[in-house]
Amino acid sequence: MTSQVVSKQRVADHGEVFTSEREVNAMLDLVKQETERIDSRFLEPACGTGNFLTEILNRKLKVVEAKYRKSQLEFERNLVAAVSSIYGIDILEDNIIECRKRLFDIADKAYTALFKKNAKNEVRRAIQFILEKNIIWGDALDLKTVGADPHQIIFSEWSFPFHNSQIKRRDFVFAELLPNETGRRDQLDLFSANERLSDLGEKVFLPTETRSYPLTHFLKIGED
Repeated sequence: MTSQVVSKQRVADHGEVFTSEREVNAMLDLVKQETERIDSRFLEPACGTGNFLTEILNRKLKVVEAKYRKSQLEFERNLVAAVSSIYGIDILEDNIIECRKRLFDIADKAYTALFKKNAKNEVRRAIQFILEKNIIWGDALDLKTVGADPHQIIFSEWSFPFHNSQIKRRDFVFAELLPNETGRRDQLDLFSANERLSDLGEKVFLPTETRSYPLTHFLKIGED
């Protein structure tokens, strides 16, 4: 089994095929150590319904559960951190809806299985809000959203800078994260734009944020 096709028309219009689970795991095993880092960021620029992203989240959550299952607060924080490290773009709206749902269901199942009636709706709301910001209905080729009002794709960077319950959100224009002669890079490395020289004299990139939000408790994400 290799790839799966939804319809010949979608293949013709968008080149859409879905990678099989076996191939997904084989490819992710090439970067196995990164897939098991809770805060290691992944971007899939043609994410489909999320075959790669769901497997990455599954791997991350196994680590979260192994390390933090005895502390609900620690599990919640690291659950949110794991979800917030995953990014996707797809040109088809139904794929984006399904991808967000699959990722949410994986996170919610892991959370609810451990803490049952003690699981908080605030955590679920935070996860849903993050997925709305991280999984984008857009075109990774022209770097814009798709729909009635197309605009530049904007991604949010999420972090816990003080290793407590305060989360930081910073927004970046996706196009500015791809700086080279053609406006894009061979490898999509989020939040590493703006060229400068490192101490070793190598070119590195630092991002220019378009908006920075105040620190807030992670349970309050998406309240407004």
